[in-house]
Amino acid sequence: MSATEDPLRGKVARPLLEWRDGVTSERVDQLAEEVPVAVRFNGEPFAVMLATPADLEDFAHGFALSERGLRPGDIRHLEIQQVVEGILLDIQTHTRLPADGRGQDRAMPGRSGCGVCGQRLLEDVIQRPPPLQDTLRVCADAIQRALASLQQQQPLNAATGAVHAAAWADPQGQLRLVREDVGRHNALDKLTGAMLRQGIDGDSGFALVSSRASYEMVTKAALAGIGLLAAISAPTALAVQLAADCRLTLLGFVRPSRMVIYSHPQRLR
Repeated sequence: MSATEDPLRGKVARPLLEWRDGVTSERVDQLAEEVPVAVRFNGEPFAVMLATPADLEDFAHGFALSERGLRPGDIRHLEIQQVVEGILLDIQTHTRLPADGRGQDRAMPGRSGCGVCGQRLLEDVIQRPPPLQDTLRVCADAIQRALASLQQQQPLNAATGAVHAAAWADPQGQLRLVREDVGRHNALDKLTGAMLRQGIDGDSGFALVSSRASYEMVTKAALAGIGLLAAISAPTALAVQLAADCRLTLLGFVRPSRMVIYSHPQRLR
């Protein structure tokens, strides 16, 4: 059987055999795509990530922010090329980028589940975002409202069951943006990139992720100015420490009728 490709939606159809109660049957299933996405800055290779090939312009902007501190005004041109090996994102900037510190090329590819793979130095991994604004106030009911509607706005996960989501909600808990990817870091980069491109202030709402809250996830949220990050699973100890240091409200184990507040509870009414 031949496969029917649907790359724009980040999934492909594949034939399979399913065994159930002693009976084997043949059917076609939808699988999430995971392809190499190479990122270049001004023609120079920087990293190769494994990602879902959807919302790549958003991903490029979010990745440029979290890895190089670039905002849309710093980017002169973005080209997305389909090549034999995968996809190439070539980000051209208005000014020359530094070749040291955070600007060093990564020494190895990044995986879909890793946000710091390939960094050469410890100081390149441990970033300390500046303190966040503290004007947002959100009711606990708004967090629950966003959680209740997240599943219905994950079409790729509904089809494949294999991708994470990162969502942006207003203070009332209405989801305004949702991005999906096989990598939780990639999904958050796509979300922050979409926010940058649409001019959304990170302190005007909160982010909800369908994963654990690692140190890298807190870093990406803080660099985008997001003051409240809610995660469906647990945070790590380093994530909690960073959230406390940069004044980010971190919620974990966000489930129906339950959440755990790990840092800066003042944003929750």
